[in-house]
Amino acid sequence: MQPAFSHQTPPPSPAMTSHSPSSSTVSSKRPKIKSEEALKPSFADLPSSLMEIIMSRLVLKDNIRASAACKSWLDAAVFVRVVEKHPWLFYMSRRGHSLKLVDPFQWKSYTLELPEIAKSTVFYSRDGWLLMHRSNSKDIFFFNPFSRELISLPNIAFPFNEIAFSYPPTSDNCVVVALNFNVQHRVTISTCHPGATEWIASVFPANNQQLYMKTKIVYHNDRFYGFNVGTESLFSFHPSSRTWMSYPHANIDPTLTQEWYKKDFFLAETKGKLFLMLTSVNEEPMVYELVSWSWKKMSPSELDGLTFFVSFYNSELTTNIPSMRNSVCFSRFGYNRQHVSYSFDKSRYNPSMEWHNELELCPPQSLWIDPPNNVLDYLEEVCGQIVYRDRQLTQTYSPQLLA
Repeated sequence: MQPAFSHQTPPPSPAMTSHSPSSSTVSSKRPKIKSEEALKPSFADLPSSLMEIIMSRLVLKDNIRASAACKSWLDAAVFVRVVEKHPWLFYMSRRGHSLKLVDPFQWKSYTLELPEIAKSTVFYSRDGWLLMHRSNSKDIFFFNPFSRELISLPNIAFPFNEIAFSYPPTSDNCVVVALNFNVQHRVTISTCHPGATEWIASVFPANNQQLYMKTKIVYHNDRFYGFNVGTESLFSFHPSSRTWMSYPHANIDPTLTQEWYKKDFFLAETKGKLFLMLTSVNEEPMVYELVSWSWKKMSPSELDGLTFFVSFYNSELTTNIPSMRNSVCFSRFGYNRQHVSYSFDKSRYNPSMEWHNELELCPPQSLWIDPPNNVLDYLEEVCGQIVYRDRQLTQTYSPQLLA
């Protein structure tokens, strides 16, 4: 029995191959080698990570326009359009009622005339709403600088150390909590909600603990949380059951809170997790995650793209901002209108300079606020113009030019 390959046609001889009439035709249509293709690069061939950074620098309208170029641009534009929602800086003027909104990544600022909140002080910011107090009065109210909606609360006739709210005041689940730590080692917690006529107060013993907070209150899993510098521990308040709890096992290294008056403490939550950040002027910030009711220090490689936005009034946490992964953004703008930040990956501040106290990094005149999805449409309607600024020039463009 002959092998199966004995019936196959033998290969052509070298002579036949070299003189084949089709050989020249094939060689003329040979595919281009990679070096030849590299001579004509295309923007569509840029790495996806680079395209995401480029797209993240565009405002929403330009992002949408650029996404029509090709599929790779569309993928990058949609990716950052969804995940790169970041807070804006809200600058309060010391005099008058002119306020400024600044997009920290676009070099753009917008001036708003808001006489509704003239001579008022901000206490807290969340979900685009401000909790404010009118000077020389007991009025406390919510204000949305984008919709200009103002929602009053009952007058508060007692002092408090910290105040916060759970959800926007337009929500049925909105609860406002005010905490007062007095010298008798007691905690007085008062609550109310939009539409209420009075505050409801409860007093809890602090078990002879020294109570002092430098973090803002954070609402997380139906509870309000705070970090007590006096005992380096976490506490919480549940507004529905009106229960106060302290977590002695959630202590942090006492050496880190020594000379606490020289440090800042920021408590924030994201994706169901609590984080605590400690900063000291000109030193590397430290980040801790609450794991099984114990603080675990995180290395830069464990941050997984977290970006902290911190101010005198609030702290926000976002993830996967391409140009600001593993960073802290403070509420001060430095030279050339750059926001002051710290990069954990590079272990340095930007701009690199000496800071003398916490108020230089988080001045009381500025805070972070979450803009609505249609913020540019709102600003065009209210301001009548869009102001574009970069390092070299200042120009004003009318909304019609961007249509």
